[in-house]
Amino acid sequence: MNGKFKNSSENANLRLLLNKAIALREDGRAKQDMTLLNEARTLLLKMSEDYPDNAEINYQIGIAYDNSGFGKDAIPYYVKAIEQGLSGPDLQRCLLGLGSTYRLLGHYAEAVETLHRGVTQFPEHRGLQIFYSLALYNTGNYKEAMEIVLMNLMETTNDENLQYFKRGISYYAQHLDETW
Repeated sequence: MNGKFKNSSENANLRLLLNKAIALREDGRAKQDMTLLNEARTLLLKMSEDYPDNAEINYQIGIAYDNSGFGKDAIPYYVKAIEQGLSGPDLQRCLLGLGSTYRLLGHYAEAVETLHRGVTQFPEHRGLQIFYSLALYNTGNYKEAMEIVLMNLMETTNDENLQYFKRGISYYAQHLDETW
């Protein structure tokens, strides 16, 4: 975790508390239980008072707001976590959360910029790719959006009918405007 700790005992205690908050948030999300989500968010916000420079705590607050349907409130926490050096799988999910929230709120340019960063840094992350294609669609970049969706479909489907036409669909995905 990014943050300042006085000693390893404090670090271990913070990790336990953070794990508890994450488990509450995940349980609340799975059950769509606002009480659990509020409890998780309250715990995380209290933690951020003591550790305002902790990227993982800020990231988890962003998710907790997003999971509760308060995307607008999630944005500053996502941004702060990224600025504080969030990395790895947490950064992947943070960029996806931030980008999809921007998109949901109609901030399409910010969504494209954020999700483009995500697919550039994490090109194998299909969730980022699909949300990026949605944001591209919203900005009128239909061709690029379709290409991303079709390529993801063809790379992941087991459908026999689509597999039969894989070569053709994959070609057309990259040549949507081509005619004979």
